[in-house]
Amino acid sequence: SLLSRLGCRQNCGAQSEMTLSEELLEAHATNNISALVDLYTQAADQSENTSEICFFLTQAYIFSLDQDHPSQAVLYRRLKVFERV
Repeated sequence: SLLSRLGCRQNCGAQSEMTLSEELLEAHATNNISALVDLYTQAADQSENTSEICFFLTQAYIFSLDQDHPSQAVLYRRLKVFERV
């Protein structure tokens, strides 16, 4: 799955480190909108596949609109580059 390809972000050998995928799932479970914006943006930054990048940026953008997150304009511009808005 798309999320399963998101690996560990740092210190992957440490048992306490969560993968980006696990962090996303936890942020969804706790309804942490700000974290969702940041994590989906990070997922887009890590991907090399245009469809995946756009998917993650779209998710980040939607959640940023929900919370009036400060990265709204940046996410919009990034999506515009891919002609997704």
